[in-house]
Amino acid sequence: MEEFIGAWLSANGAARDRLLPLLHAIQEEAGYIDDALVPVIAKALNLSRADVHGVITFYHDFRRRAPGRHVVKLCRAESCQARGAAALEVQAQDRLGVAMGETRADGQVALEPVYCLGLCAIGPNALVDGRPVARIDGAVLEQIAVEVAA
Repeated sequence: MEEFIGAWLSANGAARDRLLPLLHAIQEEAGYIDDALVPVIAKALNLSRADVHGVITFYHDFRRRAPGRHVVKLCRAESCQARGAAALEVQAQDRLGVAMGETRADGQVALEPVYCLGLCAIGPNALVDGRPVARIDGAVLEQIAVEVAA
């Protein structure tokens, strides 16, 4: 990944304001941001390790561990909660066999929170491997479970 970071910085610049775009690029490339890269990123952008670590841990979308083969993100925003997302979250954890914010031991599926997908009128919603799924109910949740088990 250090070579990737160097190439990215050469193409995009190494100014301090490149931190967020660089973190997104690393996650896109590797699937997550390894804690071992924090000092490399900090040095490359002339930031403190605390600055880099703080940004990674502040934003919910950055992962610090490799994700599952399939990633299911359930919306936790108010609109989806008002439409029954909390109960679906419990069902999803039971059906997928993984706690919210975790990856199943076999690495097959990760269940993650997301805080608004912008589909509020048709919730509750999810992203399944980056694909939006709206109007989730028990039947749709079962379809998702079957899809990520394959």
